[in-house]
Amino acid sequence: MVFSRLFFLYLFFPICIVVYAAVGNIKNKNTVLVIFSLIFYAWGEPVYVLLMLLSAVINYSAGLLIDRFRGRKLDGFTTFAAVFYNLLMLVIFKYSGFIVENINAVFSADFHVPELQLPIGISFYTFQTISYIIDCHWETVKPQKKFKNFLLYLSLFPQLIAGPIVRYSTIEGEIENRKTTSADLAYGLNRLILGLSKKVLLANQLSIIVDDILGGIENASFVGAWYGAAVYALQIYFDFSGYSDMAIGMGRIFGFHFDENFNHPFICKDITEFWQRWHISLSTFFRDYLLYIPIFGKRRKYGGLFLVWLCTGIWHGASWNFIIWGLYYGLFVFLEMKIGKKRMKKIPVVIRQIYSKIVIVIGFGIFYFEDLGQLGTFFKTIFGFGGNGFIRLTEKISVVNNMYLLIIAVICCFPILAGIKKITEKSFPAKTVVSFATTFASAALLILSSIMLVDATTNPFLYFRF
Repeated sequence: MVFSRLFFLYLFFPICIVVYAAVGNIKNKNTVLVIFSLIFYAWGEPVYVLLMLLSAVINYSAGLLIDRFRGRKLDGFTTFAAVFYNLLMLVIFKYSGFIVENINAVFSADFHVPELQLPIGISFYTFQTISYIIDCHWETVKPQKKFKNFLLYLSLFPQLIAGPIVRYSTIEGEIENRKTTSADLAYGLNRLILGLSKKVLLANQLSIIVDDILGGIENASFVGAWYGAAVYALQIYFDFSGYSDMAIGMGRIFGFHFDENFNHPFICKDITEFWQRWHISLSTFFRDYLLYIPIFGKRRKYGGLFLVWLCTGIWHGASWNFIIWGLYYGLFVFLEMKIGKKRMKKIPVVIRQIYSKIVIVIGFGIFYFEDLGQLGTFFKTIFGFGGNGFIRLTEKISVVNNMYLLIIAVICCFPILAGIKKITEKSFPAKTVVSFATTFASAALLILSSIMLVDATTNPFLYFRF
């Protein structure tokens, strides 16, 4: 089931809210959320809901065992076994085909390449279970004693299939002790509509440009390749941040406070800052659970750094371009670390802004092309060796015809709403006007997005496949 479908927006979600509000105590509300979450997941993948339930049983049991045998060998063994199981399931379903293909290529073998359907959201809920198990081992959280509550944490449909990666510690206290105020409801609905409009009005429209330009990269000019990659960066941002907005908004409606996953990443001044603002739940996961692990018996600063970026690339997909993409960003973060924060700040802001945007745009070009031959063509083209000239007429027409869309997309990359809120929050009249304006704008965006979805074909969020 997809958030950006009229069925979800006007039937599934409203029915869930009505039933949730109708039941009395928090236990019944949790039961409602578990039932609707399982229906939501099983709607598109009825078989793989069993895999998620098995994951819930194993990790719930592991948490109890870790607590029971605290400080003994079985504590560490259970932690290792649970993490190993979670990673094994991810490897089997997401990477087995990729691994066998490369073994066949390297050793000229002819092993059968498995073609397993990737369970939606497995990358996200696997990392949630891993963080839970490690936090239980580290005594950062107390293991959940009730299976239904743990299943709720794992399966909660707002964040189930495309994040953000919600840690148990974030919502531990809200599972059995939460309430939704009128302010929460208003905030949640506005955030939900904002995310929907990002997806439908911006990301989906930008995807048309991307498919036209990058989809025919062999015909793109120098400017066209840069243009297509820049628009793709915007598309990915509005698509994924739109989903995160919807997830955070729906979570707030049910009384959960999820952490932010994006913080206007394109206003960054360097690549390190970019990754402090982009897909925050993933970057902090690797920082906290992978960066400082001993490599060959010791904690190695730069070895840990490149391990993190290798895993960041691999996490995004079973394809070499994602591995290249991860190591590409790791290289620039490494260079910035070697330069040092103080010396980086001495570089003029304009130069840092230009440098970071060039690196980011090229990075999204790498991200787009899973075919290495097309990726090579992209590289040749952006460096002026594509053979199609400086700019083509069709690319000029594309820029002119989509000028308003592009301008709006760029403007929306800046923290305009946060700035307005900061300016008006101390003035009651201004705050009231902004509140009415927000309600009116949300209603207008919902209507417009709904109209755009009436005849739309299925256009799922891009991170569903990761």
